[in-house]
Amino acid sequence: MAEDKKMLLVDGNSVAFRAFFALHNQLERFVNHDGLHTNAIYGFKLMLDKILGDVSPSNVLVAFDAGKVTFRTKAYADYKGGRSKTPTELSEQFPHIKELLDAYGIKHYELPEYEADDIIGTMAAKAEKAGYQVTIVTGDRDLTQLTTDKTTVAVTIKGVTEIEEYTPAHVVEKYGLQPAQIVDMKGLTGDSSDNYPGVTKVGEKTAIKLLKQYDTIEGIYENIEAMKKSKLKENLTNDRELAFQCKDLATIRKDAPVALTLTETTWPGAKKEDLLKFFEEMDFKSFIAQLQTSSADDVSAGPTLSKLEVEALDEAKVEKLVYDKASDISFYLELSDDNYHTADFWGFGLKIDDRYYATRDVELLKLPKLKQLLEDPAIQVDVFDGKQTYVALKRIGIELKNINFDLLLVSYLLNTSDNSNDLGNLAKRHDYFDVLTDEEVYGKGSKRKVPVDDAIYFEHLAHKLKAISELEDKLMKELAENEQEDLYFEIERPLSLVLAQMEITGIKVDRERLDIMQSEFKERLSELEQQIYNEAGEKFNINSPKQLGVILFEKLKLPVVKKTKTGYSTAVDVLEKLRGMSPIIDNILAYRQLAKLQSTYVEGLLKVIAADGKVHTRYTQTLTATGRLSSVDPNLQNIPVRLEEGRKIRQAFVPSHPDWEIFASDYSQIELRVLAHISKDPHMQQAFKDDFDIHANTAMRIFGLDDPSQVTANMRRQAKAVNFGIVYGISDFGLAQSIGSTRKQAKEFMETYLASFPGVHEYMQDIIESARQKGYVETLFHRRRYLPDIKSKNYNLRSFAERTAMNTPIQGSAADIIKVAMINMQQALKDAGLEAKMLLQVHDELIFEAPKAEISKLKELVPKIMDSAVELSVPLKVESASGKTWFETK
Repeated sequence: MAEDKKMLLVDGNSVAFRAFFALHNQLERFVNHDGLHTNAIYGFKLMLDKILGDVSPSNVLVAFDAGKVTFRTKAYADYKGGRSKTPTELSEQFPHIKELLDAYGIKHYELPEYEADDIIGTMAAKAEKAGYQVTIVTGDRDLTQLTTDKTTVAVTIKGVTEIEEYTPAHVVEKYGLQPAQIVDMKGLTGDSSDNYPGVTKVGEKTAIKLLKQYDTIEGIYENIEAMKKSKLKENLTNDRELAFQCKDLATIRKDAPVALTLTETTWPGAKKEDLLKFFEEMDFKSFIAQLQTSSADDVSAGPTLSKLEVEALDEAKVEKLVYDKASDISFYLELSDDNYHTADFWGFGLKIDDRYYATRDVELLKLPKLKQLLEDPAIQVDVFDGKQTYVALKRIGIELKNINFDLLLVSYLLNTSDNSNDLGNLAKRHDYFDVLTDEEVYGKGSKRKVPVDDAIYFEHLAHKLKAISELEDKLMKELAENEQEDLYFEIERPLSLVLAQMEITGIKVDRERLDIMQSEFKERLSELEQQIYNEAGEKFNINSPKQLGVILFEKLKLPVVKKTKTGYSTAVDVLEKLRGMSPIIDNILAYRQLAKLQSTYVEGLLKVIAADGKVHTRYTQTLTATGRLSSVDPNLQNIPVRLEEGRKIRQAFVPSHPDWEIFASDYSQIELRVLAHISKDPHMQQAFKDDFDIHANTAMRIFGLDDPSQVTANMRRQAKAVNFGIVYGISDFGLAQSIGSTRKQAKEFMETYLASFPGVHEYMQDIIESARQKGYVETLFHRRRYLPDIKSKNYNLRSFAERTAMNTPIQGSAADIIKVAMINMQQALKDAGLEAKMLLQVHDELIFEAPKAEISKLKELVPKIMDSAVELSVPLKVESASGKTWFETK
């Protein structure tokens, strides 16, 4: 404990909100044995550890708001009126955050009719007067008005541990104003988050300009008569009373009746016994483990990183490395960014048993000793991201042969939200804290820079290796408990290498065809633009929602469907409702679709064609909650197929060799086949066994028909919408919108469907009940999806969780089946000695390239492998086609 007089003041409400939303996507992980959500408590604790360690305060106070009624709401009834209600999952945690503070021995305080800001402002003034250095921690920049040479305001800018420190100099640098002028700026601009308006049409830029000239609001109004006539002067004059009122609302009080002495805020340090008891109540196992390894009874700050001895590798030391097939080996390759196909190599770390090595010199990996280590199929290597490591090493001529533990993949399988590409972040989600995040070491975004100091950099790599090694036993044990070992060893891990090979192979793109398409689209866009101008009677910015809204709803007098805060909504769903009312609508929709195709796909693809004439997409294995693969840089799964122009983009995807063709095989109605299997519905199963058109079969049932010939195209279309919609929890309203019927008709369709397929109805009820009991649902292969909102009191959240419970086992199982097919297919191509290569996976479709002579073999082999990927109670069906381009396979 430092003897210096240092006061730490924390804005409790603000930091709790930050903590809650920083970990909001992990709500399902943070629930204790009593069902209490604990994510905000957990995040608040992390913030305390960091700030207590950074400041080493002698005195600490955490201030909370006492309630919604304050002297400000009495003065201005709409103060903070626009704020949404605090989520119940957060409000239930506030009493326990205060219990956490009690366990830390930290004083907390609230004052009726005043806000936490006023308590902080008053105590900061007292502390300054008594000779303290003051640090204020908040997520609210309004408190920067309190900065002085003795008071620093630390604003949380991301999560709860990344902080921007405001001193008087930093306030001047940021705003060009002195701290005391912050309230004047707020008086002029208002504050949307606190819901007070300020002066009409005065933004931050104008306010700063005025305050630089006149110093304060009082100074502005003392000189207002001398100002030139303008709209600004008019607004200032009209809103004079409001400006002073808003300044008063923004002013943090430094004389609130706080019944606390500085002595009462003295912090003696946290007591281990108190913290242990609290952490046990919250089920914070990692925090318990940290405390139990500490010998001190007083715990005054958070955990510090262990000290690791790291050897800097060079050529001579590589030759002296000692390892064998039984060695415990972890490897981490450091890249400059996530695109491992093109990223720079920053260095690598290697752990052999208990010895740590690191270097910036990636060329050392090419030395025989290290190359043999990584390419020996008998030596197991633990990594963070297997596919990334494999592809990047392949760029320098090394093939990683035996990946054992892939931390990112295993973490994702245990919980789909645990998928951060930053090892430090991911480790913390598994309650492992002996490693920093890359952002903490390298900075964020485009400012990322590898540390200059070798010792700092190498130790960071070593801590990553230690995290991989130490998390292995813990996570693999959890995997076994979840019955997910086969999912990892038989599907996800082998698939990562199949995807790596596909990414490395890439798919050739005909640049010339894209150039022609770009010109054609440009010409068509120009024609549409002119037609829209003619129909509008004037030129305007078609891409501006504001200008378009004025044209449609003020000039052309079309009915207003929806309004937003900034004016008329011109979203696609709004324009769809206006179809037929004016020819301009169809043209605007066509223009938007074509403009998106041009920018996203044609121009987008042209930018990412590599030197080999191919695009090398990256398949993200750990992104979706259902287990489906996603494609990035570029996204080749999203190329539109419903629009003719969109489909034509596939003409640009061609084989690598002139005498080769593109071959594609697609699972037919795989999700409905999975539903038939899971639900055990006899009618649906029989339809698939008889190879009967499932949508026609459903149409016959919901329309009460006896003969398939009676099914019209429209009936089949409506039945198809019911088939796909009902198990995704579609409402009668949603179905009515989809099929163009009345809500009553849609409800009747749904009721008839459920009566006709009783197995499906029973499945829907059973899976929701199972999710309520277990808190998660599973695919056929034990892929889990946790559903924290399945018992929520909020109807919307609970309904979404119920819909998710119904569709995840179906979507996820379909995704698992095609993954098995891909693994088997890669091996089958190799066993058959074919030159054909698997290039892409697009949802339920696999795309290959092959010599023309092999196409007939693929027509027999691919469906056979895909059909047999898994044995269901109904047959799988695969449809195949080939052509000179991807477009020709459809």
